[in-house]
Amino acid sequence: MSRSAIFLAGALLLADTVAGQTPAPKAPTMAEVLAASKPTDWRPLDPENTLYLELASGRVVIELAPSFAPRHAANVKALVREGYFDGLAIVRTQDNYVVQWGDPDAADAAKQRKIAHAQRTLPAEFTVPIPPGLPFTRLPDVDGYAPEVGFSGGFPAARDPRTGRAWLAHCYGMVGVGRDNEADSGGGPELYAVIGHAPRHLDRNVTLLGRVISGIERLSTLPRGTAAMGFYEKADERVPIRAIRVAADVPLKERAFLEVIRTDTPTFAALVESRRNRRDEWFKFAVGHVELCNVPIPVRPLGGGQ
Repeated sequence: MSRSAIFLAGALLLADTVAGQTPAPKAPTMAEVLAASKPTDWRPLDPENTLYLELASGRVVIELAPSFAPRHAANVKALVREGYFDGLAIVRTQDNYVVQWGDPDAADAAKQRKIAHAQRTLPAEFTVPIPPGLPFTRLPDVDGYAPEVGFSGGFPAARDPRTGRAWLAHCYGMVGVGRDNEADSGGGPELYAVIGHAPRHLDRNVTLLGRVISGIERLSTLPRGTAAMGFYEKADERVPIRAIRVAADVPLKERAFLEVIRTDTPTFAALVESRRNRRDEWFKFAVGHVELCNVPIPVRPLGGGQ
């Protein structure tokens, strides 16, 4: 048989082999992962660990993370339940960074809002011992800010197995405790939410205690304050807080019934993979890498998939 005939026969054999193979299934997009999710892939918000920040523009829903900041989460709820925040204000908006709220007169001992039962300051909870039994879905990609990053209890988190410590990460929408230079100078009377690119350099320098679940647009679209670091210089620039309430204290008919994707399921693992390799029609290149704060944690009305 001539060399050309041998080549032709080999090519035909290869073509027959390829034709007989079953093509690999197309990996799903994030939208397809969510569409295929089961009710058990979602969890309802715990009313006892959910706050409603009420503004003239509407409601901001915040989920607390007591596993990572137990004393601060409890203290903020105590502040809320004594009405500490009612009538106070958003005092700072720094675009692509944070929105901050609390008492505009906090620095004046004679004028500051009094605290009846809660604490004004607490020992910092920048990190905690790795919570026993709390699932941790680790990302496969390297992170520049921590030995391991992933999701724990529905929150973006990091941990260091060598030290046995864990902490929350400054992703978009995360809520933290304002403080002065001293580590233990915060406690919850002053809070902020991340409204810009993830400032991960703040990790382990501030106590994070939750994240905005719904209504972040009511914070992220506020005008920047004109003073340094985005503080509002004049009282009429500030955004009044009508009230903050613990959801468990709000009548059922007035609650926001939402559920959050569980971060300890195969469905969430598939969601992470869909973000590591974007397969939506618009994308032409799959990066094969994702940063912690580029993985969304979807929220929907309770029973939204049923």
